[in-house]
Amino acid sequence: MVIESDVARPDGSTLHAYDLGGDGYPLIWLHGTPNTGEPPEPLFAAAAERGIRWISYDRPSYGGSTPRPGRDVASAAADVAAVADALGVERFALMGHSGGGPHALATAARLPERVQAVVCASGLAPYGADGLDWFAGIAPGGQAELRAARAGRSALEEHLKTAEFDAESFTPADQAALSGDWSWLAGIAGKAFDQGPDGMIDDNLAYVAPWGADPTAVEAPVLFLHGVDDRMVPAAHSRWLAGQCRSAELWLRPGEGHVSVLRTAPAALDWVVAHT
Repeated sequence: MVIESDVARPDGSTLHAYDLGGDGYPLIWLHGTPNTGEPPEPLFAAAAERGIRWISYDRPSYGGSTPRPGRDVASAAADVAAVADALGVERFALMGHSGGGPHALATAARLPERVQAVVCASGLAPYGADGLDWFAGIAPGGQAELRAARAGRSALEEHLKTAEFDAESFTPADQAALSGDWSWLAGIAGKAFDQGPDGMIDDNLAYVAPWGADPTAVEAPVLFLHGVDDRMVPAAHSRWLAGQCRSAELWLRPGEGHVSVLRTAPAALDWVVAHT
């Protein structure tokens, strides 16, 4: 059973948090864009078998969390710390999927004394990363959205008024996962707009701006998990990141896309157990 609570922040804002409870090892899930923060239901059984306790939260402007315009990627570190403190958790691991990947890495860089391991699945590298053609391989719809973000908030808001989701962003393997064992993900993506588009807008603006934390500063071991056929965030992003982090492993999965690569997540949970 997922226990939900609101965590007060010093600035008067709140974060809506989720906790499966129990005495398992805490693994904090950082959600993608656009999603809400419910922990990953398709992995509940696998986590329970491995003695893992899921914790998560809605990023600002998603779900039950207060909006915070202008946030950067690294602002997640203070949010994660606030949620962990409220739940009495000192040390933990992180798992971020898609847009949650950068937030997990930035949190690990900012909280080295608390983060013991990181899984970054299908995650973006920093915009302007040296030696990485950042837009190459992103489906046309995703490119248009992120280029609009580079032009600023107003441009992105105008773009999103008429833009439709680019179905080419998902591979056939992704479509199969979303209609099968990962249909849960499609459900929370639909809920992400209950407060309007601001969560998605703030995320995209953060991805194309300086993160506020350097992934090369991450001291904890990091597992980068990526589908070779990913059209939403190309695998080149994880290749670049794995070359920057001190204690990195790179798992590239041929034939898998942005979502379908999560079928490998139970093995990633084994990796977490081995590294914490």
